[in-house]
Amino acid sequence: MMTDAIAADLKKLESYAFYAADVMRDVLTHYHHAAPNFKGVTAKQLRSLYQWLFVPQTIWPFNIHQALGGCLRTVEIDGCLNPQQRLLVELLPEPPKESVCVRVAEHEVNIQNGFYENLVTTQSKFSQVEQELKDDSRLLDQWEAIKSEFDLTPYRDHKGVVRRTMGTERNLRPTFSVDVNSTQSVFRAAFDAFCLRWNLYGMQNDEPLLLKLAVNLTPFGTMIIIPSYWSFDKKRDVEWDEIIKLHGARVPKRQGPKLAQGVLERKKLAQKLVTLDQEVRAQGLKGAKKHEFLCNGLGLVLDTDPKVITRLRMEFKNGT
Repeated sequence: MMTDAIAADLKKLESYAFYAADVMRDVLTHYHHAAPNFKGVTAKQLRSLYQWLFVPQTIWPFNIHQALGGCLRTVEIDGCLNPQQRLLVELLPEPPKESVCVRVAEHEVNIQNGFYENLVTTQSKFSQVEQELKDDSRLLDQWEAIKSEFDLTPYRDHKGVVRRTMGTERNLRPTFSVDVNSTQSVFRAAFDAFCLRWNLYGMQNDEPLLLKLAVNLTPFGTMIIIPSYWSFDKKRDVEWDEIIKLHGARVPKRQGPKLAQGVLERKKLAQKLVTLDQEVRAQGLKGAKKHEFLCNGLGLVLDTDPKVITRLRMEFKNGT
């Protein structure tokens, strides 16, 4: 049965991008072997982390599998999580709904393959600049100079890609510092400068990787990157309907000034209803007389469905 549970979990992750099944295999196996020994609060806390394994990595706030693995080891030694670990788990929100995970997982697969065509319509702008770069001898000369000065082996991934330093929100990168006496530091600065000059996110072997107009989900929002070389046309360049669907998958409820005003008005009625309910109990009103009293007190017509008042009462039951 345990083997079946592990296999079922891995099957869920097979369609996810970024090798999710391989990344999570060890911690899933560890969890399922240890789970029968967990009881009470500890079992609930670890299960919360376990459930987050099936959320696409794009919207993880941190490496969930590493956190779960570390917590499992703590429980096996000490019998429970330590206070800091408990706080970490308690602060983590509930995992997104299944429908959100499915939508984000589809987007992740596209991003892994560098496919933005479902969101960006004018790929001709990218193609034109990409071809110009491939034909520009100055770029190749500079790349040859970089290769002659630095050993690129430590910086290439399994696809032969060297990536520049990632940009971040408000450009708040971990560091802008450069140690001119460190070969690694100078390489990073030189390669970032090279990529800035040619609008690249990296090089794959000897091929320049031109930055695309991209739409990416993050744990905290949706990020749209318009390359500095791109003459942006808001009406023609992107599929706004698709972007809104992608972003909207995580929006918990409808919003807007009219809706906000409606909520405020209903809340005022609900507060008034609390007082009216107290008066109903004090007077012992029931049935039609109770309904008439409540409608008059709330300013509603007498043929208002009683369910409307019940929903109003339940909507703000906790005072929110």
